[in-house]
Amino acid sequence: MLRVAALLALVATLTACDVFSTLTEGFKYAKAVESDLEQSTGMKPEVGFSWHNGRLEKVTVTFPRIYEARPLGEIAEVVRRSVSSQFKQTPEDIVLAFSLGKPTSGTAAELGETN
Repeated sequence: MLRVAALLALVATLTACDVFSTLTEGFKYAKAVESDLEQSTGMKPEVGFSWHNGRLEKVTVTFPRIYEARPLGEIAEVVRRSVSSQFKQTPEDIVLAFSLGKPTSGTAAELGETN
């Protein structure tokens, strides 16, 4: 019984170390993407990620405002290259987002049907 308990404790410790290692490495990769994209665009995005069973599932890159200096397709390719190179693997999905911020009074558009 003591051997089983010791074995379970060892397995739990090793599993926790792997999760911790993956998490810390992921944060390093995310910071590297943020830095890389800030140099490319002049805006520092926020980068989030999710791993599942050691596989990079999704990376989300959110810029603080709309980036108008280049066409959307170009910025998407810059983001794709940065994410793939910094995370050292291509995720299953990359989400590119732009924060619109709080609208100022009088500038909010109303959605409605047009006849």
